[in-house]
Amino acid sequence: MKKTLTTIFSLLVGCSSYSQEKTEDKGKFTFSGYIDSYYMANFNNPRDRSNLGVSGTARAFDQKSGQFSLGLVQAKMTYSTSKLEVVSDLTFGPNADLGNYGNVVGRISGSTGTALAIKQAYVTWKATEKFSLTMGQFGTHIGYEVIDAPINYHYSLSNMFQNSPFYHVGLKAQYNFSDKVYLMAGVVNNVDNLDDNNREKGLISQLFFSPVAGWNVYLNGIFSNEANADAKGKTPEATYTLFDLTTTYQIIPKFMLGFNAEVGSQSGDYQNLNSNPKFFKNSGNWSGAALYTNFAITNTFSVGARYENYNNQDAVRGLRIDEKTGVTVNSLTITTNFTVADGHLLIKPEFRSDAFDKNFFVDGEGKAQKSQATLGLAVIAKF
Repeated sequence: MKKTLTTIFSLLVGCSSYSQEKTEDKGKFTFSGYIDSYYMANFNNPRDRSNLGVSGTARAFDQKSGQFSLGLVQAKMTYSTSKLEVVSDLTFGPNADLGNYGNVVGRISGSTGTALAIKQAYVTWKATEKFSLTMGQFGTHIGYEVIDAPINYHYSLSNMFQNSPFYHVGLKAQYNFSDKVYLMAGVVNNVDNLDDNNREKGLISQLFFSPVAGWNVYLNGIFSNEANADAKGKTPEATYTLFDLTTTYQIIPKFMLGFNAEVGSQSGDYQNLNSNPKFFKNSGNWSGAALYTNFAITNTFSVGARYENYNNQDAVRGLRIDEKTGVTVNSLTITTNFTVADGHLLIKPEFRSDAFDKNFFVDGEGKAQKSQATLGLAVIAKF
């Protein structure tokens, strides 16, 4: 009898332990990343082997021509449970530097720093099934494209991407009304800076909805005061406003259509750059629109195109001739995408043409040109 009771007790304890292990959320750790590199041939054959043009802003990341170039190396670590997500997204290389400006290296005089290594670092608390809070440094919600090369269809990035925010530091909340509608709103420091430059805070928002299956719509906004504080620590009057529409529609399983449009305005100082004639004017507007298509010919081969119009005639963004002379540019990008090595290697031959309304480039003979065409190859390995 004693042996029988002992056996029953052992079974009950075992079942209890099993039940406890079954319900305990131990979380999931993932490690991922990528490495990308490229080669761009420029038909203007510029002497400086640069794709950037007279203002140094014609391209975001693929800045070099006539040479093999490293892009970015990413090491992303994520820990997630049913209630928590912790993200550490570290990047290295030339494109990491370009995409993370505002993060100062060597914050203590005479020492090195690691600020540039942090692309994203945030914690998300899933308070309920529908409501979550995120705090830290996170990528912007603005726009169709992102910094991560494996996610974008095209390797070269749009003019709207490079003239919009890259990241924010702050707190945001998201409420999911359903799997087809959510609203995000947040409070952040100024645009693209690790440290705030004044006592004001920016407001960000995003409304997502899916009217029908395969159709996603994002309405995005930013409202901020980007003026540097004066000698007394007071913040001058200034406004930075940007509204963005991003939408994709998977018309059929093999054909996708996308669209991105934005309207922005700036008045007053912008992070003290207005005092330097190499940068922005004190006030003005800008706008852009881009149409995206891609067609999956096979499971491993696809063709896509992007047509973009970007208007910065008020010269308030970086894509311009000088502090008084803005530009309008029409860009066409055609990219083919080969996916090999069980989906871990992306090979992207790409042709891009940029046509400006004013002379923006100088060719190898020193002649001014309104347009520039490049033909390149990007190789992206992801894990």
